[in-house]
Amino acid sequence: MKKIFTLLCTIALAAAANAQQTATPSLTNVNGITPVATPAVTTTTTTPVDEMLLVMKETEFNFGKIPQGKPVTHIFTVDNKSKDSLKIVNVQASCGCTTPSWEKDKTIAPGTGTQITVGYNAAAEGPFTKFITITYNGTQTKQITIKGEVWKTPATSAPENKMLNDIKN
Repeated sequence: MKKIFTLLCTIALAAAANAQQTATPSLTNVNGITPVATPAVTTTTTTPVDEMLLVMKETEFNFGKIPQGKPVTHIFTVDNKSKDSLKIVNVQASCGCTTPSWEKDKTIAPGTGTQITVGYNAAAEGPFTKFITITYNGTQTKQITIKGEVWKTPATSAPENKMLNDIKN
């Protein structure tokens, strides 16, 4: 659903950007000379896309099914594809059960990268989707997502298998 919405928004923006309304000047024949209409000139300026500066191999990771009470981690790789150095200012999780860590004092030189480790404390049972916002170079942001499903661990251990004792003897 998210991809369809993004696709529709992109198409709508592209259509709006390419739409041009030009009024056809009324051409009048003066002294037997028909003037030639000059086409309207449209200029477009493009701004650099922030997303091309900080490139990630993946922006979403699915842990799948994980047991309750067992914290899990995943490492996201970040690359600097710009011509200037980048600095990750902050990495903020959407809740306290998600803990991101990164090299806070590291400046990422052009053509190099770094890693962001995201931990999740699987305390609550059920499916989860958590968002982590990366702020870099002051105000630019990028979002990554972790998701999965926590299954409840049994309160008691499995019953003893008496047949196993017979095999051991």
